[in-house]
Amino acid sequence: MNDMPSFTSSLTVSIEWGYCDPAGLLASRRYFEIFDRSSWLLFEAALGVKPHELGKKYGILGIPLVDVHATFLRPIKFGDTIEITSRVSEFRRSSFAIEHKLTLDGQPASEGIETRVWAKLDAVTQKMGAIPIPPEIMVHFGTA
Repeated sequence: MNDMPSFTSSLTVSIEWGYCDPAGLLASRRYFEIFDRSSWLLFEAALGVKPHELGKKYGILGIPLVDVHATFLRPIKFGDTIEITSRVSEFRRSSFAIEHKLTLDGQPASEGIETRVWAKLDAVTQKMGAIPIPPEIMVHFGTA
């Protein structure tokens, strides 16, 4: 994961029973839901645009997820409070990587990385496709 400085966003999450498997551990699918929530909050904080208004403001369909990976470093369980810190670690032509770090009691608990694309609906084919990310977007994240 990249160590260059960039805009970050943090979120505190209390782990409820409904997030857990029968053993009381945070279910693996919930990590990815937390990553997704944090990604949208990151974009809202950096761009000043609510997630449901992003498409209208920038003329895109959205920022769909195309790949995600996670490393689980220590268990998170019912009743824990975690902090997730997220940042765009790399912009490419039409895709970008969002790095997520979850901590529990100040210690690393999980790391993840998502790849998303800047996507638009093609007026002719009516299919979604990736388009170049405007440089002014990258400036907001300190990665341009």
